[in-house]
Amino acid sequence: MDSAIDQLRIQFEPGSLIVLNIILGILMFGVALDIKVDDFRRLAKAPKGPLLGLCAQFLLLPAATFLLTLVLKPLPSVALGMILIASCPGGNVSNFMTYLARGNTALSVGMTAAASASAVFLTPLNIALYGSLNPHTRPLLQAIDVEPLQILVTVILILGLPLLVGMFVGHRWPALTARVRGPLRVVGGLIFLSFIVIGISKNLNFFTVDILPIFLMVILHNAMALSVGYGIAKLMRVPPRDARAIAIEVGIQNSGLGLVLIFNFFSGVGGMAIVAAWWGVWHIVAGLSLATFWGRRQLPPMPGESEA
Repeated sequence: MDSAIDQLRIQFEPGSLIVLNIILGILMFGVALDIKVDDFRRLAKAPKGPLLGLCAQFLLLPAATFLLTLVLKPLPSVALGMILIASCPGGNVSNFMTYLARGNTALSVGMTAAASASAVFLTPLNIALYGSLNPHTRPLLQAIDVEPLQILVTVILILGLPLLVGMFVGHRWPALTARVRGPLRVVGGLIFLSFIVIGISKNLNFFTVDILPIFLMVILHNAMALSVGYGIAKLMRVPPRDARAIAIEVGIQNSGLGLVLIFNFFSGVGGMAIVAAWWGVWHIVAGLSLATFWGRRQLPPMPGESEA
């Protein structure tokens, strides 16, 4: 199916893409400063919640998204964008939202760490698998000639390596970490946002009423992601605070990683870029709204945690 949306390409100069990759690596480094080896030890001692979260994140959500694209039948580029976003790990604001929601913040941090590490392999795998299974996205995937191995290498460089370095720095120099953590995230986030704004501003003529259905599909997709996380948690009868953490972790995707993959490997194709960019806006709105709603409903604190 041909569309003006599919003709849209958010383009960057080659040098700018390198800078963009570095910025996302810096953002991941900032997230990793808060991740400790003890987080992984806690996951090993109480694995039920983290395993449910990872199952929802990398198995249930991509599969459910694949089925959703078959039902809704969006443009191939939009469908592939939805599959790509569903294949990304949790976003770096999920821990803060879990705190606001009176969820299990320790579980949230641990899940972020585990998901970021697992995404190095599972994100490229899910993109290739479900992008190929969908008959509408398969030709687009073949036309762009995306190699999963190339995506794997990129994810390792901008996700895996900063994760390890950030954990090391946070452990080795805690005082320095405390000073740079906040400014690093703010500056990196603003620079990253500026890249997106500049790219979109050069293609404003494509942003018409025709993209409203894409916005609605992203809202539906995000609601489904939150529901998948919360639903599996309730089905397996985990404590309410754990259920909130899992729901938020699954519903808040790393759309920044998704955009970088789209710019690097999918030529900034319009439908994919719009899905990822709008998801990056909407999951903040939906996540904060849900966290505020839950935060007003009192729950007993988890053992070892003070009540928020």
